[in-house]
Amino acid sequence: MYQTLLRDASFFALLLRFDQDLAAEERELGCPCGGTLHRGHYARKPRGGPPGLGPEHAIRFSFCCGVDGCRRRRTPASLRFLGRRVFFAVVVVLLPVLREGPTPARLSRLEEEFAVSRRTLQRWRRWWREVFAQSRVFMAWRGRFAEPVASEALPGSLLAVMSAGTESAQGVFALLELLAPLTSASARLSHDICMA
Repeated sequence: MYQTLLRDASFFALLLRFDQDLAAEERELGCPCGGTLHRGHYARKPRGGPPGLGPEHAIRFSFCCGVDGCRRRRTPASLRFLGRRVFFAVVVVLLPVLREGPTPARLSRLEEEFAVSRRTLQRWRRWWREVFAQSRVFMAWRGRFAEPVASEALPGSLLAVMSAGTESAQGVFALLELLAPLTSASARLSHDICMA
């Protein structure tokens, strides 16, 4: 079921709309110095999305303060991009889950279909289990779940908890929202302030 989600252009269109909303909220807040934020969006070359996505899916929303001497960049949280990774965030979330316990043939098919190497998949699994498992975001949320989330089974264990009682797409959205503070430095700063 997750594999079909990765090829669903309407799911990616919904992620784009969420990112547009997050960008509008960020711009409305303005710069901490009181200055107005101007558009400073930049192009990305995201990989792993369904064929035929328009050029609007390759834009990372960002803003720049208009005050001379400040010019601080504000990049809002994103449900499409996970930091500087070249793959869409949903691919970084779901491929390690799909990789769990596959036959060698299934693993080869995943590698071929999404143009991702075995080394990259291994690196993502390590990131989930070593870096994300120790992040402030995960530590802050971990105790709020009704069921325990096993660090050694991330991201699958987290996705299972987030998807409990909902459709798989809703669980994926919830997980991407949880990851949003990790998607940019300005989003992390806002999260740290909220969690303090």
